[in-house]
Amino acid sequence: MSWIENRFEDNVLLTSLDLVVNWSRKSSLWPMTFGLACCAIEMMAFGASRFDVDRFGAGAFRATPRQSDLMIVAGTVTYKMASRLRRLYDQMPDPKYVIAMGACTVGGGPYFKYGYHVVKGVDMVVPVDVYVPGCPPRPEALIEGLMRLQDKIMEQRFGLAKGSKRQLKDFDLPIPAAVTAT
Repeated sequence: MSWIENRFEDNVLLTSLDLVVNWSRKSSLWPMTFGLACCAIEMMAFGASRFDVDRFGAGAFRATPRQSDLMIVAGTVTYKMASRLRRLYDQMPDPKYVIAMGACTVGGGPYFKYGYHVVKGVDMVVPVDVYVPGCPPRPEALIEGLMRLQDKIMEQRFGLAKGSKRQLKDFDLPIPAAVTAT
């Protein structure tokens, strides 16, 4: 086996499946083009050349939910818009992530007390991964929210959770009766 010895010393890389999959997911987030109010202007600035969100792997804004895995809810969510927002969220492929951007999105904003038409937080409609407060938040704050989402993605685990009581025998497939009969 002398022909194979010392041929892979410099080219072998060992890692875990979790690390590779999570790295690829965090480095290729595709946000949906979805803005509801004044926060959408800041989201547009976030995607423009000055802030260069492409360096984080999230610069390819998509116009359809079937091609995006990140929903940035930017602006005031009304009860009339909530059902449409939920429909778009349901059409996104898994894994999907949500960033709530702005005071109106996070908790109702200035309409919280007297606004009967405003949802008191988008987390009542869709599950939120990262909250970005502000009225409106600067693009730098949204970049910080994106970086926190990427940190959250890198912590995801596949398979059994640590400390799980389930063992390999729980995953064994049933053997057909024809094979077991002697």
